[in-house]
Amino acid sequence: MPSRHTPSRRELIASAAALTAAAPALLHAATPAAAPSLKGRTILITGASSGFGRVGALYYAGLGATVIATMRGLPRPEADTLAAQAAKDKLDLHIVEIDVTSDASVAAGTAKALQIAGGRIDTLINNAGIGITGPVEVQDMEATKLIFDTNVLGIQRMQRALLPQMRAAKSGQIFNISSQLGRVIVPGGGHYSATKFAVEAMSEQLAYELVTHGIEVTVIQPGGYPTKVWVNRNAYTGALRERSDAELLAAYEPFTKGMGTEDGSGRSADPLDVPRAIAEIMAMPAGKRPLRRAVHPGNKPQEAINRVSAEVQLAWLGGSPLGPLIKAVHD
Repeated sequence: MPSRHTPSRRELIASAAALTAAAPALLHAATPAAAPSLKGRTILITGASSGFGRVGALYYAGLGATVIATMRGLPRPEADTLAAQAAKDKLDLHIVEIDVTSDASVAAGTAKALQIAGGRIDTLINNAGIGITGPVEVQDMEATKLIFDTNVLGIQRMQRALLPQMRAAKSGQIFNISSQLGRVIVPGGGHYSATKFAVEAMSEQLAYELVTHGIEVTVIQPGGYPTKVWVNRNAYTGALRERSDAELLAAYEPFTKGMGTEDGSGRSADPLDVPRAIAEIMAMPAGKRPLRRAVHPGNKPQEAINRVSAEVQLAWLGGSPLGPLIKAVHD
C-alpha cells in the first residue's frame, strides 16, 4: 500500500479536495501472522452446511463473534454435527433455517436471526451457492433458473433483508462469495461464470451506493478448493445430463462427456483460507477494507482484471460528480 495517508470514506465524502489522483493500490494485503479478535461482532452466514460456510462459522465463532449459521432443509445431520461441535468448543453459534431461493424463508430466517442478535447483525456473508456444469446450450431453463435463483437472486434477497438495519446503524459489512470464475471463463462451465460475473457487478455497484451509509462491501474470489461443492455440483449436473437430448450432448463433446463426474481431485488447498481472509478484512479499520480479495495459494488470474477494472472506473468516473463514491471504494 502507498505510504501516503488514505482518507476514510467519511473524509472523502466530506471533502472532495482530500481525494488524490494516485493510481489504485493492489486490492489485497498479506495475511497477518495472528488471527484477529472478532469479539463483539454478530455475523450471519448462508450456506453453512458444508465448505467455506461451515468452516467459516466455526472459525469466526472461535475468534469471539456471535455467529448465526444458516442452511436450508432443517433438520439435517449437518446442522446437528455443527451444533455439537459448537457446544463442545463453547462457541456462541446459532443455527437458523434459510433457503436463499425462497422469499418467505429469507424473511422468516432473517427475522429470527435478528431476534437472536438483539436486532443487530453487523456482518452478512453471502456464501450459499451452487454449480451446474456443461455447455451453454445444454443448460435448460430449469438449470438456468436454479443457478441464477441461488447464486444471484439469493444474495439479493439477503441484502434486502438485512440492509435496512445496517443503514439505520450507519455501519455494517457485506461479503459476497464470488469466484475467480467471476472474472475469467472456462468453456463447459455452465452458467457458473455468468452468475458470478453478476455477483461481481452487483457487489461493486452496491459498494458505491453504500458509501454514504457507512456500509462496506467486499467480494471474495476463491480459486478451487476441496469442498463438498463438487458432490453437490455433480448431483445437479448429473440430473441435467439425464434429461438432456443425446444428440445435443454429442454435439458438444468433449465438454459433455464428464458431466456429473468431476470429483475435484488434485485440489489440496486449505478451505480455511477463505474464512481467514474474511476475518482479516473484518478486523481492518472502517474505510480501509478492499472491494475485492482473491484467495488461493496458487494462480490468481483475476487479479490483473481487478486492477484494470479499478483503474477504468477511476479514469471514467473519478472526475465526475460520482467521483467521491468511486474513489472511496477504490482508493
